[in-house]
Amino acid sequence: MLFEGGCQCGRIRYRARGPRDRASVCFCRMCQKASGGPFMAFVRFPAEQVEWLTAPSVFASSNRAERGFCQTCGTPLSYRHLGSPFLSVTLNSLDDPALIRPEMAFSPEAAPDWCLALADLASAEMDFSADPQFRNYQR
Repeated sequence: MLFEGGCQCGRIRYRARGPRDRASVCFCRMCQKASGGPFMAFVRFPAEQVEWLTAPSVFASSNRAERGFCQTCGTPLSYRHLGSPFLSVTLNSLDDPALIRPEMAFSPEAAPDWCLALADLASAEMDFSADPQFRNYQR
């Protein structure tokens, strides 16, 4: 199976050929800081199965890991333990993230308490009527 994805502005694109390894969410503080949210969701592939059509910028997020991102729009795109044969791409950078559902959670003890209540929040629809072009950025 072929998985394709990229950043919000479209500058960075990748392809990952299946079979994939695991899909997970991570609640650790590094992932919270890197995403600006309560967790990051990833799908892991053997690194040789991931092809970057345009390479992302990379920074060392610790002495053991590096993260890929788009320097133009800031989209987080990947995570890799140094020396690992695997590369994880961010699940929601896939063109069709609904294809994969996370199967495990790392550092669940670091999840904010309010994460447990997300399903109970009131919902609101995005209103695109004032600026129909804004919908184009929702890809």
